[in-house]
Amino acid sequence: MPRPQKSRRVAFLPEVTYFKPAGVPMRVLSEVVLSMEEVEAIRLKDFEGLEQAEAAEKMNISRPTFQRMLTSARQKIADALNNGKAIKIAGGNYEVSPLRFRCLNGHEWDVPFENAVKASQQAQQACTVCSSTDMTPLEPFRMGYRQHKGSGRYRRGRRGS
Repeated sequence: MPRPQKSRRVAFLPEVTYFKPAGVPMRVLSEVVLSMEEVEAIRLKDFEGLEQAEAAEKMNISRPTFQRMLTSARQKIADALNNGKAIKIAGGNYEVSPLRFRCLNGHEWDVPFENAVKASQQAQQACTVCSSTDMTPLEPFRMGYRQHKGSGRYRRGRRGS
């Protein structure tokens, strides 16, 4: 009996989960499915430029497991690009890592991802110690946070906001 697979840690959930070749009707397309862990592996290695050992540590997996996941993701993407297939991002065995924030007074805290999503939809969060609303996420690419020009602060929003 194989041992149960550990959940992989994912720090980013993409807003767009489906890509297809332009000008090809959906009914004639085959699709390739990338798991959330594979997307995270591509993001950490190819987008953020991390070394494999560091990326594997962020995902809470071994380096050989990270390499297998990265190879699988790259093969699927190459298949889709070379054979005109759609790419669907879905499924996997993962957990979303908490978001870590720091206020201007130096206090740091974690917010579970689900709570951060709810709070960002209602109003900006505040420091749990001093109630300051001037804060920065320690990893600004999570959940679409972007830095406002000149303010040094990050808020959830689309590009240009």
